[in-house]
Amino acid sequence: MTDARLHAPATVRNRDPILEALRPVLPASGRVLEIASGSGEHVVHFAAALPEATFVPSDPNAEARASIAAWVAETGVGNVVAPLALDAACPPWPIDHADAIVCINMIHISPWAATEGLFAGASAILPAGAPLCLYGPYRRDGRHTAPSNETFDAWLRDQNREWGVRDLERVADLAGAAGFDAPEIVDMPANNLVVIFRRGGDAER
Repeated sequence: MTDARLHAPATVRNRDPILEALRPVLPASGRVLEIASGSGEHVVHFAAALPEATFVPSDPNAEARASIAAWVAETGVGNVVAPLALDAACPPWPIDHADAIVCINMIHISPWAATEGLFAGASAILPAGAPLCLYGPYRRDGRHTAPSNETFDAWLRDQNREWGVRDLERVADLAGAAGFDAPEIVDMPANNLVVIFRRGGDAER
């Protein structure tokens, strides 16, 4: 592409299954924050399918934010606001309220501090009962769920020793400490999961 739009090939394959998993969970209206929006292809797809919601994309990378803006302009969706410069690991976040949060393919391609920051930040801005929805590969009970995930994990750790496919139980423990309930888990194609955490009603701010 000759403009600012970036293209992630996996998005075309996974955007519809992710949308169908999220559709019953995301609010029909309200503000949906996407953390680590990357190219922006997911957020414009979701926004077109859920026109009554307002989508707030974000990414710490300026090139990604330019791509998000370019995809919004190209597709003409009117319910996506300008992308935020937001690093999950760096509080305070530049947004004080969301009705739902979506985070796709971030926690295994970032340091663990980003996952810690994700739950801390989400706990600060989500109301009770609101969902934090994650998508990606996970280990379960200390084991990879498929040989392809084990190979992917080794590749990630070769790129950066702070990256890697996370243990779902460790993520759930972190979520619980931040005031989230036990997750709902949806099996997805290609050995991925959608993991939905809801903000508890009695967690301390």
